[in-house]
Amino acid sequence: MEANIFSYPPLGRVTQLKDKTLQFIAALEVDSDHAEDPWEVAVWHSTDGDWTETLLSTLSAGDSPTSLQTTRSQTTLLYFRAPFLVPSLMNFTLKFRNGRNQPWRWSHEISGVTDGVVLINPENSLHRTDESLADIIHGLNAELNVKKAASQAPNTQLWTIKANVGPAEEDRSAYADVELGTPWGGALRYFALVRHGSPWLGPRHGSSPFSLDKDGVMCSFMSPQGRHLVLLGVSGPSNVITLLRSSDSGSLKLHIRNDDEAKSSGLVLAAVGDNFESAIAAVMYHARTVVFATSDAEDDSTLELQRLSNDIKPEWYEDWYDGLGYCTWNALGQQLTDEKIINAVEALAKDNVNISSLIIDDNWQDIDYEGQDQYQYGWKGFEAEPNAFPQGLKDTVSRIRSKHPSIQHVAVWHALLGYWGGISSTGDLAKTYRTVQVDRDDLSLRGPMTVIAKEDVGKFYDDFYRFLSDSGIDGVKTDAQYMVDTWVSAKLRRELTDTYLDSWIISALRHFSIKVLSCMSQAPQLLFHQQLPRNRPPMVVRNSDDFYPDVPDSHPWHLFANAHNVLLTQHLNILPDWDMFQTDHEFAGFHAAARCLSGGPIYITDVPGMHNLELINQMTGRTPRGKTVIFRPSVLGKSVDPYTSYDEPTILKIGSYHGRAMTGTPILGIFNTSRQSLRELIALSDFPGVLSSREYVVRAHRSGLVTSIIKHNSPAANLAVSLDVGGYDIFTAFPVTQYTSETNGKIHVANMGLIEKMTGAAAIVTYQSELLHNGRVFLDTRLKALGVLGIYISSLPDMSIERDFMVTIQGQPIPPHTVTVNTVDDHVLNIDIETAWKEMGLEAGWSNEVEIKLYFDIEHP
Repeated sequence: MEANIFSYPPLGRVTQLKDKTLQFIAALEVDSDHAEDPWEVAVWHSTDGDWTETLLSTLSAGDSPTSLQTTRSQTTLLYFRAPFLVPSLMNFTLKFRNGRNQPWRWSHEISGVTDGVVLINPENSLHRTDESLADIIHGLNAELNVKKAASQAPNTQLWTIKANVGPAEEDRSAYADVELGTPWGGALRYFALVRHGSPWLGPRHGSSPFSLDKDGVMCSFMSPQGRHLVLLGVSGPSNVITLLRSSDSGSLKLHIRNDDEAKSSGLVLAAVGDNFESAIAAVMYHARTVVFATSDAEDDSTLELQRLSNDIKPEWYEDWYDGLGYCTWNALGQQLTDEKIINAVEALAKDNVNISSLIIDDNWQDIDYEGQDQYQYGWKGFEAEPNAFPQGLKDTVSRIRSKHPSIQHVAVWHALLGYWGGISSTGDLAKTYRTVQVDRDDLSLRGPMTVIAKEDVGKFYDDFYRFLSDSGIDGVKTDAQYMVDTWVSAKLRRELTDTYLDSWIISALRHFSIKVLSCMSQAPQLLFHQQLPRNRPPMVVRNSDDFYPDVPDSHPWHLFANAHNVLLTQHLNILPDWDMFQTDHEFAGFHAAARCLSGGPIYITDVPGMHNLELINQMTGRTPRGKTVIFRPSVLGKSVDPYTSYDEPTILKIGSYHGRAMTGTPILGIFNTSRQSLRELIALSDFPGVLSSREYVVRAHRSGLVTSIIKHNSPAANLAVSLDVGGYDIFTAFPVTQYTSETNGKIHVANMGLIEKMTGAAAIVTYQSELLHNGRVFLDTRLKALGVLGIYISSLPDMSIERDFMVTIQGQPIPPHTVTVNTVDDHVLNIDIETAWKEMGLEAGWSNEVEIKLYFDIEHP
């Protein structure tokens, strides 16, 4: 095999550190037959423009990084290290050879990965409050109205930037393209979220010169000194859309559209901070303030939203999106019938796939099928298509609910404007409600369509949702919401956009509480008008373009786009939804792991009878009352490397976290989204929420392997990772509690949650531990579902389960055979709660949780 080399700090990325001194570690993967060759590894680096090399020394096995994956018997990992002192910035690459007389080989020749960069940002070195924006954006356009604003994010500076735009004339919007300047005079790296398609956001990356292929909503620029400038175009207020573009020279421009009849201005918010997260928080917080300030608090819609929101109970949220869902879209195709839906639900039940939500997707409606394709078809009436649903929608839903009571929620799909082509001009709806004809101009969406007129929009939604409620439907997936932005007429956009968005959410709250899914709704004005305000309950919103089962190249991009879109959407008043997927698919595990990390809902679209039950069981668990639930971490999953490009052959890392800030559990998913096998060293510090003062044990989901007790910056805290194309894994860092015994010294304990689940740490509802006066450690854990609870105990190999342990469930002793030592790591105690629950004949209490109490003797012989 060909040798492979990788390192920490990594190649292909910018690593920001606080300490100028660092231990550089390189891993060389070689054929085991050549492991004893006199290998040499050197770092080729530059801090001042001049390049030089530093030869690394070999690392002993005891000081080496940790591997949590099954090793390849034919290869060996050799580790090398050297201390570095980095004044401010260091560019570097790697080279190696298997003997002094052999030629050097360069890392980029082997893997194609570009140079790495290390940036040193000493604590508090970047917190300045006296800067002018002109010092940051070189060549800042003097005609812009720039003002300093108070930032709500710590250690950041904030400015508002306004540019004039003329009034719309008759039916035509006014446009302005205004030069802004060049951030930092040229950025080290940039990251942007652009209108990847009219309905969707998508990430773009690069270095100088700045260049975007599509209009940006947000752009972030990292300076050579490690500072971050985030620019956000604000859209919606006063019917103005403000987007970001690049010029031919690499500068940044504003692209402004005004639909209002009065002169106005486009607004961009700019924030600078010492990290990306702080800077984007600053602009998003202020954007919320701007939107609130421009809204009418006494408006009828605002008051109704507030009234309806006050009636919603917090526990309804989890009831809607904590269960496993099923969607008909990819599963049953577009020729939907009641028989297909009934058979699909029967097949799920037969295979013991216990869903709690069913989404009847597109093609249940009564459509006129007039025109070339679905984008021209219009909706005729509320009742389901009579040939496909001969007994009506209510009959279908009634049969589903009566035979499958575990299905708590049944939702249906519809477009915001009715159907893709709006309302049929010859159907019953057009006869019942006033309509207006609008022209569209957006790729395949061209030509006229009929929509409900402004006067009747509210009544239309209320009547429709009342019909659905009477039919047993209690939720909606409302799609194609961006279509209001495809209308040619500035007048119609001005008059109808907010009317549709407000009337829809009010009717949805009135009839379905929070059981809505907003889809294709990442157009700029929807982000700011519908999803940013907090005067309504958070709703589920699709976070990216679709899952395309038959397009292989779409799957890596799907994860990459979602992970980066969340960097912005985490600040909206929504729960990001990474879309449905199929469990019997080449990329099924890839998608499943990402959905578990996302913190959003999970719903599948399996063809009936084609399920990966093992994978479903890794994502879900049964509660004591028999409901299937998912395990959502309390912090949304997102990319931990905002500036790393999709085209760079590096591992996508999605970070999440569960629990309280100081005592919770960091989680890191790793995904190979490239076209080649990848090797990396991942530091414990890459995990979100890791504290330098705490000790951890890290467990890999796929292998079940567990590290020794590690701490930030210890050699073993670097994890050697290998992923084939489409490969993935989830690492969870469990915080360790230390107890000191008189007879056995220090004993370390960690609660691992349900270890057979991808994000089993999120099954923990509450957990506490203490050392009792009798020398026993007491652990009290409440879980949201049944499964195998894992407890890490450093002294377990020297203990006896029969002699040293006592376990109870709901206060009753557990059957002894359900408590065992883990077969992969003998420091992990397995408590099979699910088996014990069944054998003990236990029943759920009022809380639908299961309480496990564990006592063990740390003064064991």
